[in-house]
Amino acid sequence: MAAVAILVADGFETIECLTILDILRRGGVRASLVSINDTRDVISAQQVSITCDEVFSDVDFDVYDYVVLPGGMPGTTHLRRDERVCDVVREFAATKHVAAICAAPSILAELGLLEGRRATCFPGFDIDFPAGTFAGEKTVVKDGNIITASAMGQALPFALTVLEDIAGERALEKVCEGIQL
Repeated sequence: MAAVAILVADGFETIECLTILDILRRGGVRASLVSINDTRDVISAQQVSITCDEVFSDVDFDVYDYVVLPGGMPGTTHLRRDERVCDVVREFAATKHVAAICAAPSILAELGLLEGRRATCFPGFDIDFPAGTFAGEKTVVKDGNIITASAMGQALPFALTVLEDIAGERALEKVCEGIQL
């Protein structure tokens, strides 16, 4: 079974994080919320408290196919400042899959992972994107093994794109039918 690790830091965007978790699980994908804190407890930018499935330090990332970075502030800043997160993102971009939404694609740009690619992010967070990379606002962009989305309003299309990429068209159709999309 395919597996996805959704990395969660205090200040994450609630809808971006929980929408992809919901859609992936509906599609039969093993999706786990992974706290980068010392505990499983994390608080969103909207002050929603959640308990993650795992703590980063206890995770064996070899069992995952995808790593997902929800946006939100200051969640994105916390993700970027954690070198463990950066190491995992670099590894997954090189050998597996990475998906990032809202402000989080800026992490990919800062790590030099968007060179020669097309990507999107929340307006203003494209400052470190290489020239010609930014693919526009209000969209989801899949370029090879990297998927990016512009903002919370794209959370559902983003989640569905990741689902189709990891589980296929049949899983996507099943979920779309189940949520009446």
